[in-house]
Amino acid sequence: MSETIHMRRLVRAPRPRVFEAWTRAEHITRWWGPGEVTCPHAEVDLSVGGRYRIDNREPDGTIITITGTYEEIEEPNRLVYSWFLGETPDKDSGTRVTVEFNEHDEGTEVVVTHERLPDIPTRDMHAQGWAGCLDGLVAYFD
Repeated sequence: MSETIHMRRLVRAPRPRVFEAWTRAEHITRWWGPGEVTCPHAEVDLSVGGRYRIDNREPDGTIITITGTYEEIEEPNRLVYSWFLGETPDKDSGTRVTVEFNEHDEGTEVVVTHERLPDIPTRDMHAQGWAGCLDGLVAYFD
């Protein structure tokens, strides 16, 4: 049995700009990170099979690295990618993220689905993180 997160936010910007903010390192480092977590470094190879890396700096200075591989890219509509905590992914511990960028009268509705989470505590931890990141993305465009 695995757990899944579904979250959505309205971003007041056109889909191509929101998609770009999600997929270009120079943008990610400006909005990514829940609460007091910041993103000092990001790398993106936006191609099917391409890898990404996002470094989360915790308030105490600890760096938690998120890595993965892009599985599907439909610019500017949808992304699907693997998600691993750590720099050396254990193929058995990976989860999957799908991000949809939907047209909305007031901008773009971003829908995040994070699946294959192993248990409820992990799901809840990631849900808090995604809520903070999505709030950061909304604020980036406000």
